[in-house]
This record gives sequence, C-alpha cells and structure tokens, in this order.
Amino acid sequence: MTFILPHIEQLSTYVLGEHPPDGSSVLKLNQNESPYPPAQLVLETLRTIGEESIRRYPDTACGELRAALSHRHNVKEEQVFCGNGSSEIISLIIKVFVGPGRCIAIPDPSFSLYHSVAASYQAASIRIPLRDDYTIDTDLLIRSEADVLVLVNPNAPTGRLLPLVEVEQIVSQFRGLVVIDEAYMDFATPGSSALPLAQRYENVLILRTFSKAYALCGARVGYCIARKQLISALEKGKDIYNINAISQRLAEAALRAQTYTDRTIAATKLTRDAFSAELEQLEFEVLPSHTNFVLCTPPSGPEKYTARELYQELIKRNIYVRHFEHPRLSDKLRISIGTDEEMRLVTTALSELLN
Repeated sequence: MTFILPHIEQLSTYVLGEHPPDGSSVLKLNQNESPYPPAQLVLETLRTIGEESIRRYPDTACGELRAALSHRHNVKEEQVFCGNGSSEIISLIIKVFVGPGRCIAIPDPSFSLYHSVAASYQAASIRIPLRDDYTIDTDLLIRSEADVLVLVNPNAPTGRLLPLVEVEQIVSQFRGLVVIDEAYMDFATPGSSALPLAQRYENVLILRTFSKAYALCGARVGYCIARKQLISALEKGKDIYNINAISQRLAEAALRAQTYTDRTIAATKLTRDAFSAELEQLEFEVLPSHTNFVLCTPPSGPEKYTARELYQELIKRNIYVRHFEHPRLSDKLRISIGTDEEMRLVTTALSELLN
C-alpha cells in the first residue's frame, strides 16, 4: 500500500552539485555561487534586523521589494512578482500556465529543473536539441507543439547567449507563453536582456534571481516581470507568505548597493575570460561563456583523464566542480568562476593532473 501519487513515485530527484561536508576547507566551484560576499549594506541590514521581523508575518505582497525592482527595471509594480527563489516561480509557472496534460518545450541540454517540475504537475516536456556548436535552434523551438516555451538565456549549463534579435523572433512567432530565464544575464553583454520585450509582447515572462550576481543564494529571492494579467495569475497560485521578512529586506538592500554588485560582476567577467584563455592553453575546448561559469572539454587521448576522472581527481584535491551524465555533457566539466586566486588554484591542479 502506498500513499504517494503514482506520477510522483516515478519521478527522479533533481540532481544538485555535490555539497562538501559542513566546516570542510574546500574550493566550491560547482553551483555558480558568487565568490564575493554580499554588499556591505546587505550585511549591515542583516545586523540591524530586530525581533519584530521574526515575530510578525512578512508583507505577503513584498511591497517595498516590488517597488525597488520596478524602479530598477523601469516597469510598473503590478508587472513584478517576487518568489522564494526563481525555483518557486518555475513551479508556479508550470502550475498556473501549464498543468496536467499540456507541455513545455525547452532547448536540450538546458536547466533540467524545468523537466522535473513539469513531470511533478503531470505536464510533458519536449526537448529541442541544441545545434552541434551548442547554439539554440530557434526554428525548431518556434515549430514545437508546446503550450509554453522555456528559454534559459544565457543558457545553463552551456553558457552561450542567444542574441536579442533571435529572442524576439521566437517571441513574435510562437503562439504560446515564452518564459525567458535570465538567471545569468548580469554576466552577459550589456543590452542582451529581453526585458524590453515584456513591455511590447503579452506572451513574455522574464525570470531573474538574486542568487548569482547579488550573492544571496541563501536568502532565496527570485522575481519575474511580465504583463499585469500574468503576474495576477501567479499571485493567485502562490503560497500566502512565500518570502520571509528577512530575505525581503536583504534583497532591497542589495538593490540599493547596485554599484558594488556592478563591480563584482565586472571582476567576475574579467576572471572568467582570463580563466578561459588559461584552459585553452591547457588544450581544453571552452564554449564562449556569458555567465559566471565555463563549460569545457578536457583534452582527449589514450593517456588522458576523462572528464569524470578529472572531476574525481579534483575532489581529492578539495576542488569541487560539476560533471553531468547527460549524453552531450558527459565529456565536459562545468566550472564556476571564483576569485583570481581561486582560479589559479584550479589551473595549477589541472596542469599537474594533465602533465
């Protein structure tokens, strides 16, 4: 006898990057976290939070945070929805806009959480293969028979960016809702965001997070921007108090410290490009990245380590990167960008292993 719904029992658990033992001294480059601390204003805000914020229920409308985000992106407050990380919003998107018996289409490989969430709501997911160079085939996406199209841009885990003109081509020609997940857009070429499209098209929903550029992974704050009708639907589907009071205040403080975040973004991009060049000197194939990570293929040969073997050898040296079992990713490693000093440790370890 089981009390579990059959479709839930058949689900595979979403696989996260390996979490090192608590208190261990390791270099953690497997979950695309910021190598820099949150802004000083965020830390000061955390220290000043009193018992009232814990004892009272939080603002369910996230009024102050929504106001700050509307000002930041020059949209109306009614166009902003805040969630408990972008992962909650992904679940709400499937719950509210897809549901049982309908389907999403998403490039493959991409952020696999969308497949897991779709299956949990008894929705199907269509995998649209990336081209041989890991760019997105826009024509195949547009022709898909899905109800909702998901575009992670820049894509994860490839790091590649779809130009805005091609994004608009998809939005203008696809008949259903287009969800554009811009978790890594802060690290891309300026002017690449599809946020302007949310003003011009009614079928666009832009998803963002405070986890990457703002260094607030632990606070769990995400948000999306879309037309009022779409935002209202998400409000109907969410839990009553989906973001705690402390996380709301920390996210607001992070927005007020945008200058600091811009500096850390610029530093990350410089480190990323330098690290990519060093990997190429070690004969890795490196995909062009517009994110805070790189996807790379180790040099091959009878005397060489496979990607999985390199992943395991790096763990022995207390360096955690990411390896995927996906058929088109199994010969690759995804390495998050840390500080310059941290990336030197990685290149030194790789050089010693390869030589």
